[in-house]
Amino acid sequence: MPAFLTGYFWDLGNAEFWVGVGLVVFFGILVLVKVPGMIAAQLDGAATKIQSELDEAARLRAEAEALLAQIKLEKAEAEAQAADMLKAAEADARRLEEDAKVKLEEALARRQTLAERRIAQAEAQATAEVKAAAAELAIKAAEDILAARLASQTRDPLVDEAIAQMGTRLN
Repeated sequence: MPAFLTGYFWDLGNAEFWVGVGLVVFFGILVLVKVPGMIAAQLDGAATKIQSELDEAARLRAEAEALLAQIKLEKAEAEAQAADMLKAAEADARRLEEDAKVKLEEALARRQTLAERRIAQAEAQATAEVKAAAAELAIKAAEDILAARLASQTRDPLVDEAIAQMGTRLN
């Protein structure tokens, strides 16, 4: 049974009674001065501050996650762009290699054609020079024969016939 239900507790000489009365008066003063309201206001202020800090942390976390997603997207785009650039560079290199091969083959063909033309020209020139030398030798031989004939004053019909045909055969 609680002590305040007994008759001894309500005795004015009892120290426990006066402790109880002091306690009730103390709580009454606290209520009159509105201490519970102040404590509640401070607790509400602290709760509001904590809630705003939590909201700020949640906002910062959302921003960080959005920034991370954006960075991952940009990284993926950069990697894709780098891969595209690499493919384009490889294609350009292959195209340049093919162009260089074609140009080299064309240059070699031009040089071969030029060399063949020069060879043909040299052959034609050599043939002309041989013909000219043969003609000069024939003319010289004819002059020698004519000079010898004139010196001996004898006529040789074979020589006369050969001299007559010389103009048509040399040209």
